[in-house]
Amino acid sequence: MRPIRSASKFARFSKWAAHITGRPISFVLAVTVILAWALTGPLFGFSDTWQLVINTSTTIMTFLMVFLIQNTQNRDSEAVQIKLDELIRAIEGAHNALLDLEELDEDQLHLIRMNYEKLASDARAGLRQGEIDPKVIGMKQ
Repeated sequence: MRPIRSASKFARFSKWAAHITGRPISFVLAVTVILAWALTGPLFGFSDTWQLVINTSTTIMTFLMVFLIQNTQNRDSEAVQIKLDELIRAIEGAHNALLDLEELDEDQLHLIRMNYEKLASDARAGLRQGEIDPKVIGMKQ
């Protein structure tokens, strides 16, 4: 089954750009451009204009790449959250209240985190006292 193609031209472009720029050949190309620029330094007398060319070029590229990377990261993060939500929903005994946690504010997340830290602490204390946690199979004391 083929994945559904994104309707957004920007999403398709950012995915393509992330794929291309993440390849080793792209890194080699970037290093080659920097070396070519450095080698032309004596030709241009290491002038301010010569320096401005690389500074401006790298600044513009970095600025644009931030948006492409963020778009890709947002999409990947959302997909992972959906997959985790589905696992929580599908597992018997899982707490459905944990679905969509990323939408809670920091205080709410902190309270939930404290509850889980307490559960973990209690479980470790039980293990140290010789209790067996049936959910931990093969864990040595």
